[in-house]
Amino acid sequence: MKLERLNIFNDGVEHITAIISKKTIKSLIEDISNLEDNMPKHGIRNAQIIIPSINLLAYSNTVVDLCKRVLGQNPQLVRAIYFDKTANNNWAVSWHQDKTICVNQKAEIDNWGPWTVKGNINHVQPDIHVLNKMLTTRIHLDDTNENNGCLKVIPNSHKLGIIKQNDIFSIIKKQSIINCILKAGDALIMRPHTLHSSSKSLQNTLHRRVIHLEFSNYKLPNNLHWL
Repeated sequence: MKLERLNIFNDGVEHITAIISKKTIKSLIEDISNLEDNMPKHGIRNAQIIIPSINLLAYSNTVVDLCKRVLGQNPQLVRAIYFDKTANNNWAVSWHQDKTICVNQKAEIDNWGPWTVKGNINHVQPDIHVLNKMLTTRIHLDDTNENNGCLKVIPNSHKLGIIKQNDIFSIIKKQSIINCILKAGDALIMRPHTLHSSSKSLQNTLHRRVIHLEFSNYKLPNNLHWL
């Protein structure tokens, strides 16, 4: 199984080539480089607020049309994070699913939980139907491969629903693991609850800059709002 043959509707993962131009990449990198020195540039949450050019990218016709193809009308940006693996900030991420959302307040809803508060923001694991109406779009600003800690995914794992931590190890032993090797300007789209991980970068001179955007067209219940 190869990445270029995967389809978001069948496999939960898809490779989109050249979603942004070299000029856009250069502009984004310049904006990030010009942030204040005390900004942790290896990981920035709420990146659409802190870096206006990321907000413009998230709402560009190219990205919005891509999300509409998968989600239908009115996709909403619900999370934006910027990552950069470097020699000074290098990490591995174990196999997991992205299965929490950020909302304005806590509410009693069947099959939602547990609830936590991180950075004064309410986080919750919602019902699987919410995750099925979400799309993660990871836009790469650098060539990404095994040497600089590319993402690894298990296609079709989103169809297993919410997976217990104890079951993840047995799943990754049995299923095909795909290394997501992408060029700068490419995007990887995936369902957030697709099993994924990444290794540390093996080359100290390489960046691995990724803009991670999550979209949804799910209407939240009980007066909840996306944050």
